[in-house]
Amino acid sequence: MQPLPVPCPAHLVPDATGTNTDAFHDAYRQAMVHRAVFVAIESEARQQWNVKADTLTAGPDHAVEDTVNDAVRAAITRLIQRHEVNPDAYTGPVYFMMHGVQSEERARELAAALHAALYGDLEPLASAVPPS
Repeated sequence: MQPLPVPCPAHLVPDATGTNTDAFHDAYRQAMVHRAVFVAIESEARQQWNVKADTLTAGPDHAVEDTVNDAVRAAITRLIQRHEVNPDAYTGPVYFMMHGVQSEERARELAAALHAALYGDLEPLASAVPPS
């Protein structure tokens, strides 16, 4: 598996859905091997999707600026307020997870935007989750 490009197009975000945890662990291990930010989507019951990201896989040299973390947290808060994701979302600063996304397409869009943001590019996130 090749490392994800930055920014990562939505269609390339790994789907870590599996009957066991193998798909998730494979995607996570690949991110660690390439010292890259982990990002993936996975299907859950009732046709909803999860978005997951983790910056630990990128190694100690990867730093996410406070302004980026603030922007990501604000975007996830807007998604919760708009009932696009469940209120139990993790908003960082290292691990990020959103449950209850209604479609695979939207989950991929959010995952790609989050991935770009964690590399310092906030434009995809602002486009995917515009301010009110």
